[in-house]
Amino acid sequence: MNSEAIGSWAGLVWTALSEADVLGLKQLKKITKLKDKEVFAAIGWLAREGKVDIQLNPDDEKDLLFTLTGDK
Repeated sequence: MNSEAIGSWAGLVWTALSEADVLGLKQLKKITKLKDKEVFAAIGWLAREGKVDIQLNPDDEKDLLFTLTGDK
């Protein structure tokens, strides 16, 4: 895993979120075809840049919901 790969994954995640507004982890994995660790690396990248918000899913405490911030 290197920063170039993580940046590419972050692009996939950002694109998926920009088209869907809110996605859970399972949905994000399905759309991007990324593995857990790849999705979380991408989310970390986007979170560090202040581009993604992460919340617990109120309907499923074991799931997370991801959205882009207003700074898209």
